[in-house]
Amino acid sequence: MDVILRQDIDKLGSRGQVIKVAAGYARNFLLPRKLAFAATDGNKKIVEQERQAHVRKEAKLQGEAQELSKLLDGVTVTITQKAGENDQLFGSVTSKDVADALAAKNFSIDRRKIQLDEPIKQLGEFKVPVRLFKDVTAQVTVVVAKEE
Repeated sequence: MDVILRQDIDKLGSRGQVIKVAAGYARNFLLPRKLAFAATDGNKKIVEQERQAHVRKEAKLQGEAQELSKLLDGVTVTITQKAGENDQLFGSVTSKDVADALAAKNFSIDRRKIQLDEPIKQLGEFKVPVRLFKDVTAQVTVVVAKEE
């Protein structure tokens, strides 16, 4: 059965692509979840219009993300935590802590966009990438200081 994908699906295809799948897979999974349309001439025209609208919307979002990236690149946030000997933190600094510190500087960034591989457990200065869009990433400097 031929279907037109409405979203990118891993290991299957990308948005707007016409693919051939098993009838049961289309009928039981793709169509009920509105991940695909049946590939008819009318649906192909509708999907083409949706694709063009999606391209315009993505271009606008990417432009906004690039502007925000320019603003974020020079930002330094300081987070104070209790620390013991050898500059070891009692807790850790997570992406939520970084998002809260950025919010205090009037940047509303979702914590899921802050790319911390693992929580920070040492005092010091760290470069933390913030993924604002698919290809737009900003570097924020996070200084973890000892709480007196």
